[in-house]
Amino acid sequence: MSTTAITTRVPLIERSKQQPLAALGIVLLIVFVVCALFAPWLAPYDPAQLDLTGRLMGPSAAHWFGTDELGRDILSRTIYGARISMIVAVSVVGLSLAVGLVAGCLAGFYGGVTDTILNIYVTNAFMSLPGILLAIAFVAFMGPGLFNVILALAISGWVGYARLVRGQVMAVKEREFVEAARALGASDLRVLCRHILPNIVQPLIVQGAIGMAGAVLAEATLSFLGLGVPPPAASWGSMLNDARSHLFDSPHLVFFPAMAVMLCVLAFNFIGDALRDYLDPRTKMETGI
Repeated sequence: MSTTAITTRVPLIERSKQQPLAALGIVLLIVFVVCALFAPWLAPYDPAQLDLTGRLMGPSAAHWFGTDELGRDILSRTIYGARISMIVAVSVVGLSLAVGLVAGCLAGFYGGVTDTILNIYVTNAFMSLPGILLAIAFVAFMGPGLFNVILALAISGWVGYARLVRGQVMAVKEREFVEAARALGASDLRVLCRHILPNIVQPLIVQGAIGMAGAVLAEATLSFLGLGVPPPAASWGSMLNDARSHLFDSPHLVFFPAMAVMLCVLAFNFIGDALRDYLDPRTKMETGI
């Protein structure tokens, strides 16, 4: 083994010891991503396969997580539920960040009337309504479905990114290197893309990681209310909804999908907190990084 490989591995081990929750979050996220990507090969049964003779079975060697009220294997449905949650998390954050980035850059860079319209009127109008209620109203109007859920959560989630980008752009655009680029005749688009955006990407990464946790929880909430992905697709929220009437006689129906939601949200939160500490210069100085 080369010296470079050894010196690279040691800091990673030491850093994982300093932030065990971050290491746990990465491991959990890897597990969920693997389940999402390889669900057809990892799931022992078809998640939509009915077996009315084996309904409400407890955990056993044949069904590790038991079966639901229709005899469907809960382990298989939990694995397939990771696919929907990961798709929603990545899509919602990506779409929200794209819209918020454009709106925040325009408001923070140009100011004046543009800032007043985007920040005072549009942003405050969206912030005056609770995000989950806005998403519920949108899905109830458009109908349940994966695309509608993603669009609804993105519509209610872009405001936070726009506010963050606006504040960062307003702080960076007054820096000396931005003034120098303008003096050299750089266009507004070049100043934004080459000089401002690279200097505001760190808080966006942290906010995006934490936003994925919120997206997973929001999707589970919509599915629990019957406004998420329609059956027979497996979703953690819809599994919890189906298990409500069997909470006391078959608690395993609630336990496993609830644990999946909790661990997925914790994984994103742990990673977001670790990224915030790692990317913060003051934290680096305190820890000697």
